[in-house]
Amino acid sequence: MKRIIFSSLLVLLSACGQEDKLSGDPNSPGYVASQYFFALFNHDSLERASEHAAPKLTRIMYAYGSAEQFTRNVLNMQFDHVSIELDRTEMSVREQYGDHATINLVFTGDFQGKKVDDMRSVKLSRDGISWVVTEVIPDPYGR
Repeated sequence: MKRIIFSSLLVLLSACGQEDKLSGDPNSPGYVASQYFFALFNHDSLERASEHAAPKLTRIMYAYGSAEQFTRNVLNMQFDHVSIELDRTEMSVREQYGDHATINLVFTGDFQGKKVDDMRSVKLSRDGISWVVTEVIPDPYGR
């Protein structure tokens, strides 16, 4: 009995410290765009998302008070949990060497028990040596 309790406690403790991580080159625009949305949807954190956003976009995000309100009202996207992938069909290697990039992201997740698929284009610009999200292009078929 003690072994069962100890092993189940050990499993719970080992799972507590783990956090979802994204893989990729942290200096690439695709990675920054993924981190931005990952912070908004999976961490529900404006603070984490603002680390990857331009100051103008950060002000807009904080005007809505929470990540949930911002994503629902401005982005017209809602997920309980989402996986984010880069759409590499139109990606150019030359984008990474310029000062501006447009990245397409594919979102696959669930909301209230239903599967939801979505896609967004994100504009980024170079801020010194790092990339920041400057604009999320609205879905032309969304509203």
